[in-house]
Amino acid sequence: MKHEIRYGKADVKVYRTYAEPLTGITPIPESPFNGRDNTLVAAAIEVIVRGTVFLDAYTRGDNRLVVATDTMKNFIHAVSLKARARTLEEWLLEVGTAFLDTYPHMERLTMLGRDLPFPAAVVPSADGDGFEPSDRLFSRDRCDHGSARLDLERDPDGSVVITDHESGRRELQLIKVTGSAFADFARDEHTTLPERPDRPLYIWCDIGWRYADASDAVLAHPARYVAAEQVADLAVAVFHEFVSLSIQHLVNEIGLRMLDRWPQLAEVSFDTQNRLWDVAAESTDDPRLKSYADPRPPYGHIGLVLRREA
Repeated sequence: MKHEIRYGKADVKVYRTYAEPLTGITPIPESPFNGRDNTLVAAAIEVIVRGTVFLDAYTRGDNRLVVATDTMKNFIHAVSLKARARTLEEWLLEVGTAFLDTYPHMERLTMLGRDLPFPAAVVPSADGDGFEPSDRLFSRDRCDHGSARLDLERDPDGSVVITDHESGRRELQLIKVTGSAFADFARDEHTTLPERPDRPLYIWCDIGWRYADASDAVLAHPARYVAAEQVADLAVAVFHEFVSLSIQHLVNEIGLRMLDRWPQLAEVSFDTQNRLWDVAAESTDDPRLKSYADPRPPYGHIGLVLRREA
């Protein structure tokens, strides 16, 4: 019998103060983002341990090699205290490398992370002239967030290498009230949806990307790092200006812009839902005036992966 083993600790929430600032990011026209001071960084981190060395724990109840998942939680916090943590990907690499260095019988790891954004609160400026971001007060943002995955293992020489990776911006929710269409689609006896030459469009969207060189994901060269904030801003800019004929049309345009803007990316991917509201009431005098209700399920689900040709 063959076994595939994995175990670990999920949803370890870490709130770290005064991490190392993120600098050296290459700016893009679609985004004002150029770095972070990282006074407060926070993430939900998961470690997944893989390998056959733990088989006896499953088949014989022999736990002598098992690192308790509670120990893993404490270990993540201990390493996070010392980590540079300029980005989520670098943070995961530091924690994962420490796991493999400390526990040599762990063969392979998957490190997963999800940003818990705490942007600076806007407060009256110290000189009394306008407003400015606080240097000590932060507000929990529960909208879209960065994500990352690193698969790590040891080389024959003992060094830790990245065998696979993905960065992401998750749970974008964007509504455009005009400048989108869906028409000229296939029709048959089952079709009831009317054509809409101009419609509001409300999407939920996850965007992922991979680098041609995984070291770019972990700040080997900060100028080649793609920040999740920049990706979100680019998606917003394209959605704002592009007259799309479908959600498929829209995500393809965002993907093409990403690959054009960042030549270091090898792949971009999209997982998108159509969450367009249902019209509940509308004005007879002005067609722009409408009241909407949440849509009834099910929802349209659209996926796309764009990869550069080798």
